Amino acid sequence: MLAKVRTCAVVGLDGFVIDAEVDIAPGLPAFNIVGLPDTAVQEARERVRAAIRNSGCEFPMRRITVNLAPGDLRNAGPSYDLPIAVGILVSSGQVPEFNGPALFLGELALDGTLRHTAAMLPMVSVAMDQQIDTVFVPRVDATEASLIHDLAILPADNLAQLVSHLRGDSMISPYQNGSKATENGHGPKASIDFSHIKGQESAKRALEVAAAGGHNILMTGPPGSGKTLLARSLPSVMPEMTFQESLEVTKIYSVSGLLPSDSPFLSYRPFRSPHYTISNAGLVGGGRIPRPGEITLSHRGVLFLDELPEFGHSALEALRQPIEDKVVTISRAGGTLTFPANFALVGAMNPCPCGYYTHPIKECVCSAGAVARYQKRISGPLLDRMDIFTEVPPVDYDKLAGLGDSEPSSAVRARVKEARDIQEARFEGSGFKYNSEMGPAEVWKYCHTEESAMHLLRNAMNQYNLSARAFHRVLKLSLTIADLGKSDLIKTEHLAEALQYRTRG
Repeated sequence: MLAKVRTCAVVGLDGFVIDAEVDIAPGLPAFNIVGLPDTAVQEARERVRAAIRNSGCEFPMRRITVNLAPGDLRNAGPSYDLPIAVGILVSSGQVPEFNGPALFLGELALDGTLRHTAAMLPMVSVAMDQQIDTVFVPRVDATEASLIHDLAILPADNLAQLVSHLRGDSMISPYQNGSKATENGHGPKASIDFSHIKGQESAKRALEVAAAGGHNILMTGPPGSGKTLLARSLPSVMPEMTFQESLEVTKIYSVSGLLPSDSPFLSYRPFRSPHYTISNAGLVGGGRIPRPGEITLSHRGVLFLDELPEFGHSALEALRQPIEDKVVTISRAGGTLTFPANFALVGAMNPCPCGYYTHPIKECVCSAGAVARYQKRISGPLLDRMDIFTEVPPVDYDKLAGLGDSEPSSAVRARVKEARDIQEARFEGSGFKYNSEMGPAEVWKYCHTEESAMHLLRNAMNQYNLSARAFHRVLKLSLTIADLGKSDLIKTEHLAEALQYRTRG
């Protein structure tokens, strides 16, 4: 008897419906899986055999052939255990075929227990597109699966419980998510608040501008001046993600297997801070089967690169295309995948190898050549893609010992939210959300500048020898500053502040 059970495969961040066809025929006992299965799928034979026996069912000692169709799609991971087991039980006549379209997803333990399965959210998402209204999942993944509304999510603890449901003996009730995500769900409070940081008012202002327009920022200063603390406080002034943005981030972390089991819906902006020893594949993504890297895990959030000159040259240069296009494309022999990478890049570096080149008191021990070589580790094209350059000087005793708190992140976040609301209204229907995403055509369309400001920009272009890319970035940054000032026109003071954030090198 031939049985067909539907399941799902994940390629990149997208799910694809797979038909697990099971045929049991007379002959010597054999168990074959065809359809480009990887090692994890091939090993499903032993897990399924033990799980069926330990669930009170009989494993047929005949010739079993499992075909995963379509055959040109490479199937990977242990999520095929449950559909293969159900297909064998249906084909052998031990359970009736499920009446209606349904997906079966889950990894089996040897005792029949259904284990946590990664990438549950993208697999359940595809059910809506294929008019599939019922999904069987492990109970531990029911909360994540229920993020996709208008589906009957049937959670099972083990294979025996699912068999009882298919036989009609003991029905499984659809899962009801008691902690249903709202369109503006609140995430955990940021660990670092602006009020915790003493002094550094100019750096805080630069971070506020970066958060308002989604701009990249590079902080330079001696050791201990607070660069890392400032970077970690940036998510606290960024507006909360929308429900759609949260789903995007949750899907990425689900595919990567990094989704917290206690909070499967990520409503807070990610903050990633990889070590400078990270490989190219770890930073931008890759592998034999391409997986998301740190820049994709930072999507809709912050990617913080501390000790920026210490990162590998090839890793830093690989950031250039994602910074411009907001996506990263990874090509391998098996195909090409595109991952989202719309992040705010925050870099931190010392001015020299010893760190005290610009210190007002401590003397730098580095030679002029050592300082130049250290700073040249970051290429000009990458620096050209940074919108804001800010100095982070050491903080004196009076500010550190001051009793009064600085402005809290909540007050800054309110101003940032107002500026982003202006940008969303400006770009409505255009596919953009922030000023930093504009192209050259949009710059000329939306950056309305008074005449005196254009004279200032012309002089700056000649004096600082700005590139065409830097020219457009200065205008986009000026527009963000104007949005923070609730001005429809880029004025001279807005452009002057934007020019102050450009490097003079």
